[in-house]
Amino acid sequence: MEALLILLNFVFDTFFMLLILRVWLQAVRADFYNPLSQFVVKVTNPVVIPFRRVIPGIKGIDLATIAVAFIVAVAKLYTISSLQGSAPDIGLLLYLGLLYLVKESGYLLFVVMLIMALMSWVVQHPTPIQMVFGQLTEPFLRPIRRILPDLGGIDLSVVIAFLLLSMINAFFNTTIPYWYAL
Repeated sequence: MEALLILLNFVFDTFFMLLILRVWLQAVRADFYNPLSQFVVKVTNPVVIPFRRVIPGIKGIDLATIAVAFIVAVAKLYTISSLQGSAPDIGLLLYLGLLYLVKESGYLLFVVMLIMALMSWVVQHPTPIQMVFGQLTEPFLRPIRRILPDLGGIDLSVVIAFLLLSMINAFFNTTIPYWYAL
């Protein structure tokens, strides 16, 4: 049973992260022809396209993909809790799905910034993935870079962003019920 739970968590979380990444790539207008962007679009298209026919985007925000991500979050929480012997009521499930959507989006931002920082130390020449990650993280890091003084080529904006994300997570842990459990 434990192996099944691990497998289901992996499948749900991976697809969920790809959906969030798709929304994020569209929001920052990342290079559509980049291999990473193409991969994300091709993997998520079979599920997103039918929803796009019903749910239009608003001002560049892909509401159909966000709706699919929310449905995947709720489905994951329902499936996992049912397999563990407890099924929460639908109201709680929808609330937890929304929290999961927000929390995992922040987690994805953290992971992308971490990978970007590690790649900047190791990779000598920019790769297509590095370029897309740069496009994804720039809207979050640019305001921090404006505030930080020039430190002679050392960029501490990612460290400050990590600190801010940790502080936001800690605040939500203490103020939003069930945040810590997700």
